[in-house]
Amino acid sequence: MELLDGKATAEALKQDIAAKVDEIKAAGGKVPHLAAVLVGNDGGSKTYVNNKVLACERVGFDSTLIELPEETSEEELLALVEKLNNDDKIDGFIVQVPLPDHIDEDKVTQTIHPRKDVDGFHPENLGRMMLGLPTHISATPNGIVELLKRNNIETSGKHCVVVGRSNIVGTPMSILMSRNANPGNCTVTMVHSRTTNMKEICASADILIVAIGKPEFVTADMVKQGAVVIDVGTTRVPDDSRERGWRLTGDVDFDGVKDKCSYITPVPGGVGPMTIASLMQNTLNAISMK
Repeated sequence: MELLDGKATAEALKQDIAAKVDEIKAAGGKVPHLAAVLVGNDGGSKTYVNNKVLACERVGFDSTLIELPEETSEEELLALVEKLNNDDKIDGFIVQVPLPDHIDEDKVTQTIHPRKDVDGFHPENLGRMMLGLPTHISATPNGIVELLKRNNIETSGKHCVVVGRSNIVGTPMSILMSRNANPGNCTVTMVHSRTTNMKEICASADILIVAIGKPEFVTADMVKQGAVVIDVGTTRVPDDSRERGWRLTGDVDFDGVKDKCSYITPVPGGVGPMTIASLMQNTLNAISMK
């Protein structure tokens, strides 16, 4: 078993992005500028947004963090989104989810201009991805593809099983793995909460990508010997042995599964860093979409 080190791979990607930013600066061009909007006080979201701001510093981007109170109305947030859409200084921006219950996330996503939607959630960007057209690809799936590519994981002709069908990870992931590209050219099966023989299907996967949001859901009997396992899950679970009282756990039972894998991503340090690095790549690409 070898660890797919997302932290090291993301650092290599960020080094490449930083080098391109240096070239832009040397030529007198505009430095990419990413804005992030955070509504409320969710601890996990705050940590994630702060990591994005730090990543901007690492690659030489300008960044703006806009923090709004929990009681911000939907109308106020939509007005801010329109303001960012029309701000030429901002190349791309994200609105961190989850949002408070009184705000319609779909409405917010659809209000973001596709060119500035560096999260890749807008329906237009999802549609262009499906057609193989230039676009912002959802950061987590794109990060996973980059992780496979940079670690020379063979995907062509393999059976890839994607666990979970969300519009953020599962569905775009299944499309990317089936496309005529490298990585890609897989035969893809998607399983979800209504799949009756999930265990058997997962156990047939050469590449198993798990994004179902249930801690340690995938166990050793669901993994084929020698499979590549990509764990997208990150859930805080209670742990009295830790000073903070919790630990991050993936959707895969790492200790139970690791000896059956050829490669596996750790949690933390696997997919998470690649998601942030992919967001930086999308922001860099946004400059050429103007």
